[in-house]
Amino acid sequence: MTSRRTATAAATAALVLSGLAASPALAHGSMTDPVSRVSACYAEGPEAPKSAACKAAVAASGAQAFYDWNAVNIADAAGQHQRLIPDGKLCSAGNDKYRGLDLPRADWPASAMKAGAHTFRYKGTAPHKGSFALYVTKDGYDPSKPLKWSDLEERPFVTVTDPGMQNGDYVFQGTVPKKSGRHLIYSIWQRSDSPEAFYTCSDVVFGQDNGGTEPAPSASAPTDEQIEAGADESSVEHGGHGKHEGAGEAAASTAPARTPSPDVPAPAAGSGSGVELAETGGDATTPYLAVGGAAVLALGAAVLFGTGRRRRTRG
Repeated sequence: MTSRRTATAAATAALVLSGLAASPALAHGSMTDPVSRVSACYAEGPEAPKSAACKAAVAASGAQAFYDWNAVNIADAAGQHQRLIPDGKLCSAGNDKYRGLDLPRADWPASAMKAGAHTFRYKGTAPHKGSFALYVTKDGYDPSKPLKWSDLEERPFVTVTDPGMQNGDYVFQGTVPKKSGRHLIYSIWQRSDSPEAFYTCSDVVFGQDNGGTEPAPSASAPTDEQIEAGADESSVEHGGHGKHEGAGEAAASTAPARTPSPDVPAPAAGSGSGVELAETGGDATTPYLAVGGAAVLALGAAVLFGTGRRRRTRG
C-alpha cells in the first residue's frame, strides 16, 4: 500500500508538471494598417457586418471567429509557414475556425495604398519579441481565385525584428513596391520566444480598384472602444490560448507536407522608436513553470519524504 501511494504521488506530480509545460504561449494581434480582413470584419460588427464580403465571411465562419479577431495563428509554426499552410488557406492559416477569411472575392474591404514609404501598424494585444515579414501579391493577382503561396512575391518587401510600440500598436516603416489596382499584403509575425506565429491578409488598392465592377468599401480598423466592448465576447484568453485555438495546431499536423521554399529570411534589425517596447521575457509559461513547477516538485518531494518517514517509523 505504501509503495502504491508513493507511485501515485510521483505520477500526480509528473502529470501536473507536464500540464504546466504544455500550457500555450502568450501573444495575439492583427494588422491594422493596412487593415487585415479579420480586423475589418470585426470593426464592422461580428453580429451584423455591413459589407457583402464580411457578411459572407461571418456566414462561413460564424461570429465567434471575428470576436476572436486577434488569434489567427499556428501555435507550433517555428518558421515552417509554407509547409504547414496549404494553398487556398493562407488567410485562415489553415485554421478551419477562420475559413471565411479565405473566401476568394474581389469586394473585400480594402485600404488605399501607394508605392514608397509607409508606416505599418500591427495591434499587439499581447506583445512579445519576434519578427514581422510582409509580402505583396505579384502583378496579375486575381482576387477572385483562392490565394496561393505562388501568388505572393518570392521575398518580403518588409522585414523587421522587435519593432517599438505606440499606444498598443507595433509601428514600423517599410517601402512599398510599385503596383496598380487591387492587391493583397500578407503578414507573418513569428515569435522569437516561442514557435507560435500569427498571419494576416490585408486587401489593398493602388490607385483605381480593378477587382470588380464596383469599388469595394474602405476597410476600417477596430477602435480601442470596439476592442474593449467586444472583449467579453472573445474566447481568446491572454493568459493562454482560448477555447478554439487548438485548431491552429490541428491544421499544422494535418496540412500536407510540401517541399518548403525559404520562408521568412533573417530579418533586418528594427528601428522602432515607440515609447513602449515589446516584452523581452521568455515564453509566457516560463514564470508559471518556475514557480508552479518548483512548488509541484517540492510537494512531490514532501509526499515521498513523508511516506518514507512513515515507512521507517512503522518498521
